[in-house]
This record gives sequence, C-alpha cells and structure tokens, in this order.
Amino acid sequence: MDKQRVIVGMSGGVDSSVAALLLKEQGYDVTGVFMKNWEETDDEGVCTAAADYEDAMAVSRKVGIACYGVNFSKEYKDRVFSYFISEYARGRTPNPDVLCNCEIKFKAFLDLAMAAGAERIATGHYARLGKDEDGLVTLLRAKDLNKDQSYFLAGLTQAQLSKAMFPIGGITKPELRKIAEEAGLPNARKKDSTGICFIGERNFKKFLMEFLPAQPGDMVTLDGRIVGRHDGLMYYTLGQRRGLGIGGRSDGSGESWFVIAKDMQRNLLIVQQGEHEELFSLGLRADKLHLISGHAKDSEFDCTAKFRYRQTDVPVHVKLHGDGCDISFMEPQRAVTPGQWAVLYDGETCLGGGPIDETVPLKRIELKSI
Repeated sequence: MDKQRVIVGMSGGVDSSVAALLLKEQGYDVTGVFMKNWEETDDEGVCTAAADYEDAMAVSRKVGIACYGVNFSKEYKDRVFSYFISEYARGRTPNPDVLCNCEIKFKAFLDLAMAAGAERIATGHYARLGKDEDGLVTLLRAKDLNKDQSYFLAGLTQAQLSKAMFPIGGITKPELRKIAEEAGLPNARKKDSTGICFIGERNFKKFLMEFLPAQPGDMVTLDGRIVGRHDGLMYYTLGQRRGLGIGGRSDGSGESWFVIAKDMQRNLLIVQQGEHEELFSLGLRADKLHLISGHAKDSEFDCTAKFRYRQTDVPVHVKLHGDGCDISFMEPQRAVTPGQWAVLYDGETCLGGGPIDETVPLKRIELKSI
C-alpha cells in the first residue's frame, strides 16, 4: 500500500523538526516546506529567515526527507500585515498570529500542498485533533498546557482541520527536547522564537513608526490633568504599565500608572494610578464569531474563554446574534482589549472565537474636559 503523503511546514525550530521526525518514523511519506513570510531584515541588517531556512534544511537532511523553500511574502503582506497595520491605525491591538494561521499556514500553504499531491499537511503547533459524535473535526488543547496553541488556531475551518496534523500535540516540551536530542537533530537546543514573526527581536515602536506616522499627544487623567505626553496612541495597549514615562511624579499616590483608555478623536491617552474599576470589563461584543463546527447547537450557552493567549480560562455566557455574539463574564475581567481574539472552550475542546470589537466597562470612563 502506498504511504500517505504529508507535507510539513518546517520553520527551522525544534517543534516542527520533531513533527517531521515523528511522521517519518510513523511511516508517512514526508516532505518539508520552509515558508518565508517576510522579506526585510532586523535592526542589525540580519535576515533571520535565512538562518531559519538553513536550520530547516539541516534538520531535513538529518531526518532523511526532502525540503523546499517557498516565498509567501506577498500573500502575507496582502492578507495579514495590511490588516495588522489597519487595526493599529484604529487604536486596536490585533493578533496577527491567528490571521497568519487562517490565511497563510492553513490556506496558502495548504493550497500549495494539495496542488503538489499531498493528502495532509502538518505543523509544529501544540494542539490535538478529535472527532465529535456527528463526525466533525474538533480542535483540542495540547497535552502540554503551558505550550498549548489552540488559541491561535481558533479561526480554522472544518475543511482546513480535516487536512491538518499536529504530531507534537500529545507530548510535552521537555519530552520533545529529549526526542530531538536523542535523534541528533542539529537544532535540538535552539531557543524558542517569541513575538510577532515579522518584527522578531526589533524594537516594536521603532518598527511601527516605519508604517504609521507618529501622532504625539497628551497623556491625561480622568479629572483632566495632563501628566505627560504620548508618542502615538498605536504604541500603547489597555492595562499597560511599563514604558509610560510618568513614574515618580510627586503629585500622585505613589501607585503604578496604567493605560485605561484611548480617545482617538482628541488623540488622548487616558491613564490612572492603581488598578481601579475603569480597567475592568463585564463583557464584550464580537461582531464576527467563527465556530469550528460551523454552527452552534443553541443561541445561548455557557463555556469558558480566553481574551489573550496566556490567560487562564474564565467562565462566560455567550449570546449569539447574526454573525457575532455578546459575551458576559461571570466576574469582571482586567484589560480586555479590542482587536485581540476572544476564544471559547468547552473543557479541552476549542469551540472557535473572533476579534473583540467593544467591551462593556465595569465603570464607564467619563473624562472631564481638558
């Protein structure tokens, strides 16, 4: 019988490398593909994609599979980066990793793999797949909850998941490192990548300035006091404490300063000392909710949710309307941020999610005239 052909997205990192290794050991016909999604260099003029490509090729030689490079930079700029920039221009804080999975890794790459005759694609994501009682594909949390990446996969469809494989979803990171070392993979001890792929280790503010003109303005308190200047509203996010440059003032309470809101019309960054009610929300509205199953059994239901990747799940009530939903929190939540994704879970099953459009404040922010 012919072996099932699987094309693995090889990033040059240890996770996707072990994914390819495991599939090869399980008897699949494995080919690697390295996706280059960004053309530019970092602040030191280094193209990190070149080093990652070399790592992917070295691993492929060690595993004994062919590996090819493909350039998706245009697709990435058109489908992901343009959205990223437009969201920041609106004063929101987008999550490009979710869109990258939807549009690049499980669309452009999937289309390429299917055209090349593959039956499945595989990635180094920490997630698992299952089936429900209706035979639909379900997206499950990884065994290693510290590394679970189901949050970033919440926008995928049945068609995409039915062609996907997550070979490392059932093992922990320490187990994966051990597998890599025992197999002699050249990147077994390579440091995990962090941050947004096209920014890398660069200064985020400096990077954003290249694409959005800075519009400095006043930093104000709720009582209308001007306490500093901001460099541009897009450089700040709700709940931010570091980098405000207003600590140590003699006219305050001595507590830390936090960003609690942005006034886009007047170009004002609203801050307060201490974590007070204005920083918390009772719920949110998402105008576009994607459900992995393709449908909901009920128009209202209870589940748990995350509003950012590293957050612990919290209990919520979901009420569907049109293409979106209203999500009510059982307890007030801190710094829920428009642009980020609200992702829903039923136990270990990821139900789907969507970008946050608006929050319901615990205490409505009323700014006195400046």
